[in-house]
Amino acid sequence: MIGTSELAVFAAFAFVAAYVQTLTGFAFGLLLMGVLALTGLVPLPEAAIVVSLLTLANAMMVLATGWRDIAAKPFFLSLASALPMVVAGYGLLAASSLSVLRLILGAVIIVSSLQLIRRPSSLARQSGAPAFVFFGALGGLMGGLFSTAGPPLVFQFYRQPLPHRVVRETLVAIFSINSLFRLGLVAANGDWQHHALVWALAGLPAVLVSTYLARRWPPCLSRQILRRLAFGLLLLSGVSLIVPVIAEFIPVGME
Repeated sequence: MIGTSELAVFAAFAFVAAYVQTLTGFAFGLLLMGVLALTGLVPLPEAAIVVSLLTLANAMMVLATGWRDIAAKPFFLSLASALPMVVAGYGLLAASSLSVLRLILGAVIIVSSLQLIRRPSSLARQSGAPAFVFFGALGGLMGGLFSTAGPPLVFQFYRQPLPHRVVRETLVAIFSINSLFRLGLVAANGDWQHHALVWALAGLPAVLVSTYLARRWPPCLSRQILRRLAFGLLLLSGVSLIVPVIAEFIPVGME
């Protein structure tokens, strides 16, 4: 039985993650998966389903007015290679141990935090089709594993000579389709977790309110400061996930 206090804590986590996602175009899945893996509040396979559901809720609000800013060609190229790799990532999730999953997720979160603190150098010209296909495939693999397709795609899109709003809306659109496809895999394989819908319903109001507030009244902070705050949250959660796993393999010492 899930307690009211646990649901309230989860809603608070979802609020913060959705706020950062709405401002930057990514980090929702990374932040939420990271804190859930760290606290053990929700098992990882179940947490991935919940993140997929809430990602769709955030995307619907963001894209309701911003869908016209989606960069069509990069969107379709990235998505075409991402979806098959979602299947591969989902298969790896079932075949991996909890320690390995925590290690991989922690490493991905740390790399993502470094992307936030140091924006990749902008390219003079937009990348060609192979680059979008390649990074889309990497994103799909991560999306299948943890419902967090952000790191490779963020690195690719933030280098492009495109306006911030175009990058943000395109990323949100790709993440939403990946999440919907992953949910279809979960349903088709009969892997739906019993309490996933309960957690999602608890977090839904927080995500909707947070997304509205971030779009309607964005904070009076520079983008650099926002990225640094997100960097700190991601780095802390990533390190906290990795350290206990590494400690398991370090000898206590000779007595």
